[in-house]
Amino acid sequence: MPEFLPFVRQWFETTFSEATPPQRDGWDAIASGRDTLIVAPTGSGKTLASFLWALDYLHRLGLERRLEDRVYVVYVSPLRALNNDIEKNLRAPLAGIRAAAAAQGLELPEVRVAVRTGDTLAAQRQAMTRRPPHILITTPESLYILLTAAGFRPALSRARFVIVDEVHALLGGKRGAHLALSLERLQALVQDAGEPRPQRIGCSATVRPIDEALAFVTGATAHEPVVVDAGFSRDLDVAVVSPVDDFLTATSDTVWDATLQQVAELVQAHRTTLVFAQSRRSAERLARDLNDRITDGRVAAHHGSLSRRARLEAENRLKDGQLKALVATSSLELGIDVGAIDLVVQLQSPRNVAAALQRVGRAGHALSRVSKGRLVVTKGEELVEAAAVVRSIHERTLDRMTMPNAPLDVLAQQIVAAVAAESIDTDALWKRFIQAAPYRALTRETFREVVRSV
Repeated sequence: MPEFLPFVRQWFETTFSEATPPQRDGWDAIASGRDTLIVAPTGSGKTLASFLWALDYLHRLGLERRLEDRVYVVYVSPLRALNNDIEKNLRAPLAGIRAAAAAQGLELPEVRVAVRTGDTLAAQRQAMTRRPPHILITTPESLYILLTAAGFRPALSRARFVIVDEVHALLGGKRGAHLALSLERLQALVQDAGEPRPQRIGCSATVRPIDEALAFVTGATAHEPVVVDAGFSRDLDVAVVSPVDDFLTATSDTVWDATLQQVAELVQAHRTTLVFAQSRRSAERLARDLNDRITDGRVAAHHGSLSRRARLEAENRLKDGQLKALVATSSLELGIDVGAIDLVVQLQSPRNVAAALQRVGRAGHALSRVSKGRLVVTKGEELVEAAAVVRSIHERTLDRMTMPNAPLDVLAQQIVAAVAAESIDTDALWKRFIQAAPYRALTRETFREVVRSV
């Protein structure tokens, strides 16, 4: 374990019995100053693994009376709900560390945390511009906007740490490519201000190929980046369940009734269950029908079309033990804290191994507990696919993810934003953007063609 401040170490040791492997190895790597990718399952302490050294750094500045009104830590995740969760989860260590310092007769300035997303009210955005938070929690899209906002760019220009969470959810899509370019723009902003390159830290569920995930996080300018891989460190109890014996002869109504009964029995056999459905319509229907069958608890639905208030209410009801089960779409696939889950039920095949692992990993939510999941198939063709997914999980084999190869529509957006924020030579901007892993093969001529088109 690195040399944390005494009161930081004291807070941790009085709060937790011991550090998890991702935390121990992650802190050593981050404290060395190297870019770091932490690959670990849900419930393994990735948040504290990625943040604690940065919190220590901020409190060192506070002790020395050098903590200024600017952003030192930029945290990016693909989900607004997760950002709100992270803000809430950071408040406990921040308060605990200050209390531990006060017990030693040390008075520390407050380390401020704020969330900036599309949900942030105008008054809150203005307040952040006037007095920036020390830790900024945001999404890829909001970071993109802030990098172009003249009033906020100075606050970002001395960022010391950049933490990218849920890397596996970003790696294979255009949102990830978009973020990769934003990270290069942020790095250039900081270095142009005469500051050292921000240290990049990534957090991911189990992902393959791991070297591509590392390249996505670090870009091409990292010095000896390191991977902390604890991706398969939890015990898993995963199996396929078929509600009928023969899908060929069963009618759709028979299959649905049997599926409903199977899920109801699984829910009733466990204290708290998280059920994943493939669509909003399926989630709402299943929640409604389960409520008709389950007598000792309530079931609610959770999906992205619900209002933020409704989603938070459902999450809190589950966390507080007021719900027997919550039926969700991918809206709860990522690391939002919904408390202790005993069982995860996946309705229909999850399509790929990574998604299945991420969802089943919500059960147990601690390295010492078994993650229990059941894949309930509703069609005969799903049976083979689900069985293959479970076999791959047991064999610790993952689908290979592929980064998009230089999507030009994303590039065009970033070019427009970059030139709106600063005067920059075309070749200099090309050299900056090819540091991002999805754009490493982008030719100068293709870049110039995109510039001419915008």
